[in-house]
Amino acid sequence: MRLLRLPKSFSFHFQKVNKQQRIMAQSSGTGSNTGKKLIRIDVSSDSVCPWCFVGKRNLDKAIAQSKDHFDFEVRWHPYFLDPSAPKEGVNKKEYYEKKFGSRAQGIFARMTEVFRNVGLEYDISGLTGSTLDSHRLIYFAGKQGLEKQHALVEEIYLGYFTQGKFIGDREFLLESARKVGVEGAAEFLENPNNGVKEVNEELEKYSANISGVPNYMINGKHQMSGGQPPEVFLRAFQVAAK
Repeated sequence: MRLLRLPKSFSFHFQKVNKQQRIMAQSSGTGSNTGKKLIRIDVSSDSVCPWCFVGKRNLDKAIAQSKDHFDFEVRWHPYFLDPSAPKEGVNKKEYYEKKFGSRAQGIFARMTEVFRNVGLEYDISGLTGSTLDSHRLIYFAGKQGLEKQHALVEEIYLGYFTQGKFIGDREFLLESARKVGVEGAAEFLENPNNGVKEVNEELEKYSANISGVPNYMINGKHQMSGGQPPEVFLRAFQVAAK
């Protein structure tokens, strides 16, 4: 594994982008049927990570701009920003104020600006807590297709970051699953052991050696991180396809 080296003109800091439409990355198999090269992207993320949502929106935009040149597979893998987060949930705003102290208000203002740059309204209301059930569900959705998994991640992010939904609310997760056509979600989540082994295996395989998210592994050998703007993803696709 090696880190992706990009030209100096490509910044690894967030840059403003235009408002984008919601886009689902398409699962594409081997890419041999179309003759286009396959770009496989393994994303490590947490469901309460705002930069992960920003990165997803920008990744979707880059994929939409590149679909005539490449086929894509996007797989989502778990990461826990706070493994000790309570399952019952705590006030989101108070949690972040306690975590970031005097920096909290500046962070809220910054994220509000960043979200508006990708066509979203950042909402700090509601509860936050353990993301285990969301990761279990994202894993389960992936078994029914990468497109469903990708769409579910979008719905979960939308609810948590723009609608004040609690990430541990079973009804919210099931509603998100229904919206994207994931079948059997209620039965799957009902057993608290379902998916836990697989989530832990994915943590070990994809997230054990990273220190933050979002993290992207492209074609198994090029690594990049952060809520990158679309142009950085576009350049990364070109490099990875060589």
